[in-house]
Amino acid sequence: MKEIINNGIIVARYISIDDIKPGLNFFSNDSDFIQVGVWGHYEKNKELKAHVHNKVERNINRTYEVLYVITGCIEATIYDLEGTYICKIIVNRGEILTLLECGHGYIIKGEDTTVLEIKNGPYLGPEIDRRRI
Repeated sequence: MKEIINNGIIVARYISIDDIKPGLNFFSNDSDFIQVGVWGHYEKNKELKAHVHNKVERNINRTYEVLYVITGCIEATIYDLEGTYICKIIVNRGEILTLLECGHGYIIKGEDTTVLEIKNGPYLGPEIDRRRI
């Protein structure tokens, strides 16, 4: 896993296929607004015990995103919260990018690229939830 750090703050995490180890592994801190984990290389008939998540009030003040590239490839440009460029990263098929305390933009680099995007909600619309850089 590669952490992208700006001014001492983790702004994004890049998780490659090589980072996936056997068992349950999380690539997030407990304090992150979104938790990212992988069930790695489980064997057939492994049972994961049923459970219900308790209702807990949480104070969330920023939207985090998780991108999983299903097919193709993207180039992600990472910015700080003021819109200043930090870096670019290529995310290939089967890889994950977690966007935390940052701005971001994308260029689709591969043919027939498909990306799964997951983010915390609720979504309050573009006028409230985001601003263009």
